Amino acid sequence: MNIPDFLIDMLNTQYGKEVTEKILEGYLVERKVTFRVNTLKSSIEKVEDILKKEKIEYEKVPWSKEAFIVNNVEEIDIQKLNLYENGEIYLQSLSSMLPPIVLSPKENNDILDMTAAPGGKTTQMAAISNNKAHITACEMNNVRIEKLKYNVEKQGASCVYIMQKDSRNIDDFFSFDQILLDAPCSGSGTLNSEDNNIVKYFTTKLIEKTTKSQITLLKKALKILKPGSEMVYSTCSILEKENEEIVKKAIAGANVEIVPIDFEGIEDLPLLPTSLNGTLCVCPNELYEGFFIAKIKKIK
Repeated sequence: MNIPDFLIDMLNTQYGKEVTEKILEGYLVERKVTFRVNTLKSSIEKVEDILKKEKIEYEKVPWSKEAFIVNNVEEIDIQKLNLYENGEIYLQSLSSMLPPIVLSPKENNDILDMTAAPGGKTTQMAAISNNKAHITACEMNNVRIEKLKYNVEKQGASCVYIMQKDSRNIDDFFSFDQILLDAPCSGSGTLNSEDNNIVKYFTTKLIEKTTKSQITLLKKALKILKPGSEMVYSTCSILEKENEEIVKKAIAGANVEIVPIDFEGIEDLPLLPTSLNGTLCVCPNELYEGFFIAKIKKIK
C-alpha cells in the first residue's frame, strides 16, 4: 500500500483504528463507472432504453433519478456511445453529484460556482435549475477554463457565464443568491493506494497550501452571499483539517449558521463521523469517493 504514513496517522487520530481500516480498504478498491443523465439534452427514459439495447447493466441510486452506476463495461465503452458524444450524459463520480443536490439551485437565482472546472457540478446546477438560473462559473487556470468552456457548451448549459478569475479576488460589491464552493483540496478522499506516485504529490506541504486557499475562499464566499441565502462548501478530502476546521474558522464571529444536510436517500450513503453537527462526510468505497459537504446560511 502506497498511502503515506503521516496520512494513516492523521486518519487514526481523527477516526480511530476501525474506521481508518475501512477508509484504507476504500483506497484499495476500483470504483465503478458512474454518470449523470443531462436532462437539458435527454431524458432518463431514453438513456435507459439505449443502455438496455446496448446490453449495458446498470443500477440507480435512491438520492438521484439522474445518477447511474454501470456494472459490466468500462468508461471507454461509455465514451463510445452517441449519448456521451452528444452531451446527453456526463461521466461524473457519485460523490461529486452530491454538492449541487445539497445546494438545490433555483430558477432565476444568481448562482456562483467559485472553482468551476471541469464543469461537472456547473452543468449539473444548470440542469437542476432547467437552464433558468444565472450561473457565474469562475476558473483562473488557462488550461482548465478551456475544459470548462468545452463541457458547458457540450452539455447545452446556456445559462452559464464563464469568468476567468481567481474567486478569492472577486469584488465585494457582487452578491449571489446561492454559492457553490467546491474548494481545491489535498484529494485525501480520492486516493488510489496502487498509485506509486502518491508519496511524491500527497505531502504535508500540499495540505498546508490547500487549507490556506480554502479559508480565504470560504471567507470570500460568505462575504458575497446575500443575507438570508445559502451556500455549500465541499471538498474531496476526508481530513478534518480541510473540512470542519476550515468551516469553524470561517464562520467564527460571522452572522451565519450551519444548515443540517438532509435529502431523500441520504441514509444510503457510507457516512463517516464528523465533528460539526449537520455536515456530511462520505467514506471512500467501490461506489463513492471520500467527500465532505457543509451547507451554510447567512442570517438576515
